[in-house]
Amino acid sequence: MDSAQLRVDSTVSEKVRSHRDLLVWRKAMDLVELIYDLAEKFPASESHRLVAQITRAVVSVPANIAEGQARSTSRDFANFLAIAKGSLMEAETLLMIAVRRGYASETAASVAFAQITEISKMLTSLRSRLAARGRKVR
Repeated sequence: MDSAQLRVDSTVSEKVRSHRDLLVWRKAMDLVELIYDLAEKFPASESHRLVAQITRAVVSVPANIAEGQARSTSRDFANFLAIAKGSLMEAETLLMIAVRRGYASETAASVAFAQITEISKMLTSLRSRLAARGRKVR
C-alpha cells in the first residue's frame, strides 16, 4: 500500500479496502489495549465481574466496526457502527464504575475517557457520512 492509501481518516473513501484502513478502527484497537492495561490493576475479585464486562464491551467496538465494514451495504455498515457506539458507551460506563469503586484513578482513566469521546465522535461522523451518500440509515 502506498502512503496515500495508508493516510485514511474516518470518511468512507474509495481507498478504504479493509477495516484496518479506518482510523476509527485503529483508535478503537488502541483503546482496547488501554482498557486491558487498566483492568489488569483491578482487584482479583473483579476478574469474573467488572474486568470481564469491560473487556468484552471494549473488544466489541473494533469487532463491530470490522464486521460492519465487511458487510455488503452501507446500511448494514451503519447498523454495526451504531452497535459499536453502544458498546463504547457501555465500556465508558463500566470504566466510570471502576473509578467510583477506586479500582482506577481518575487520572489513569482520563486518557481512556478522552479516547472514548474521540471514537464516539468519529463513529457518529462516519455513520452520518454513510447516510449522506443517499442510503437510508435508521
